Amino acid sequence: MARTNNSDELNFIAGGTIIEGKISTLGSLRIDGKVKGNITVGEGIAVGATGEVEGTLAAKNVTIGGKIVGNITASEKLTLEQHARVRGDIRAAVLIVDEGAIFDGNCSMSKEPEQTTQGEITKEKESRRHATKGL
Repeated sequence: MARTNNSDELNFIAGGTIIEGKISTLGSLRIDGKVKGNITVGEGIAVGATGEVEGTLAAKNVTIGGKIVGNITASEKLTLEQHARVRGDIRAAVLIVDEGAIFDGNCSMSKEPEQTTQGEITKEKESRRHATKGL
């Protein structure tokens, strides 16, 4: 597992590089190589046209120009560029899809993606609890 602590850092995975494993950083990450594993980034993830990821991506801002097989969570903005190929579910506050991008999966949009999910779970638990009181 690669880990850094500086949120101003830009980490780079060059074309021709293949990484297997979990990646976590407070900064930003650009991927032009291949990654097989989950990626969590504090700021932004950019996957270039030659970049490929098999795993989940999570960051404030995500820009995809390459190929992704896995779910994507962008707490602020997700951009699928012209040559993006995404197979998986996406969750973002703002979604931009350029002409030519291909997306195969489900999409959920809200200003606070993770909090909305937690709120829905809490409401469901409360609803079940109230339903069982009457039994």
